[in-house]
Amino acid sequence: MSTLYRPELLYIDGEFRRDAVLSVDDDGYVSNVETNRAVTVIDLPGKAILPGFVNAHSHSFQRLIRGKAESRAASGRDFWSWRGCMYHAAASLSPADVYDVARMAFLEMVMAGITTVGEFHYLHTQPDGRPYDDPNLLAKQVIAAAQSLGLRIVLLRTAYFRSGYTLPPDPGQTRFIENTASFLANMQALREAYTSAQAVSFGVAPHSIRAVPLADLKEIAEWTRARKLPLHMHVAEQVAENAACVEEYGLTPVALLAREEILGRDFTGVHTIHMMNDETTQLAETGATICSCPTTERNLGDGIIAADQVMALGVPFALGSDSQAQIAPLEDARQLECHLRLAHQKRSILDQISGQPLASRLFQCATRNGAKSLGIDGGDLRPGSAADFITVNLDDLSIAGHAEADLLSTIVFSLERTAICDVAVQGKLILRDGVHPRREEILARYRELHDRVWLTGARP
Repeated sequence: MSTLYRPELLYIDGEFRRDAVLSVDDDGYVSNVETNRAVTVIDLPGKAILPGFVNAHSHSFQRLIRGKAESRAASGRDFWSWRGCMYHAAASLSPADVYDVARMAFLEMVMAGITTVGEFHYLHTQPDGRPYDDPNLLAKQVIAAAQSLGLRIVLLRTAYFRSGYTLPPDPGQTRFIENTASFLANMQALREAYTSAQAVSFGVAPHSIRAVPLADLKEIAEWTRARKLPLHMHVAEQVAENAACVEEYGLTPVALLAREEILGRDFTGVHTIHMMNDETTQLAETGATICSCPTTERNLGDGIIAADQVMALGVPFALGSDSQAQIAPLEDARQLECHLRLAHQKRSILDQISGQPLASRLFQCATRNGAKSLGIDGGDLRPGSAADFITVNLDDLSIAGHAEADLLSTIVFSLERTAICDVAVQGKLILRDGVHPRREEILARYRELHDRVWLTGARP
């Protein structure tokens, strides 16, 4: 018993196949990629099927600050002053608002071909720091937002205990703060609340070295690994972050994490831009993943990661939309290469790394590597994988005029959101011909929220 999707082209095992079909069983898993009998046949003429994109790092509520922090007058000149704008948004949201802004971000993700989001979630308490009766209320609002759209979510519940080494408490971070005991108790309770939920899973995310002291970090890492959950953490995003870590511990973040054996195959360092050569080697030797967020990193002026050097050592890269400055997974993929071209004043930098063509390497960053980072089975369309896939219109203006041999390269370097037609999660179509049934309702509620936060200044 299966549903048979019959496109013009199917991307499988690194190539586009004509006259191939995708067979999905009743539980939403790929059962066969070749011709098969099926109860339902869905023809997709003029379309190609590809694996859905995996967004491994998202702060959904930051969709609310898009366009609000693009001048010095509004948010200063660097990351540290930009946070003031973000804190204003964080302090302004009621639980219902958290749901509405998450739905807006997630709708845009679905429209961009994202089938899984890793939500790095650190809004926990009421604006004054008091916990809700259910300490996981806001996390559940974010999960409900993903469920309302049909999007797969890995909720990366975030530990945030202090403003930084020797720094006084920052009022803007009030809603983030817990202690280790309450964090772990709330993390466990959240997992138990969704034991039977499909397309919902969890990971643990100590925010950063500056926000989680080492002793707490080690306890959280041990707890996480005992339960075989993915472990995510902001690492070496800013030079100032590295300097503070050296002042406190005598080591940079990557070196400290290596010494304490916190790096590992289950570990993802988000950003991880500012590394020395020996630190890159330490990261590679442990099998850790880097989640780059190039559209956010260029927006904030974080810097350019030496992706060529890091990839050459075998470190896998995943991708994230982070601050939601732009939600475009292939734009993030292509910027890994394009930022290097600007820095080196040469072309095809990552193509010099042996073993994989450039387009295939970048596409894997947007799919399979993200699935590995989040600890889910996905990112490709092999039998047994969750049937999370997208279709693209082969006649869309952004990719029209291709040959099958260069179609993946055309998609990776040129595809626009207008080409995304259909999106399926666990075998269920959640977007059909570019239309999501809840689009207008989501937009209307988000407009109301936006105006209340930015035009009237109302507080929850």
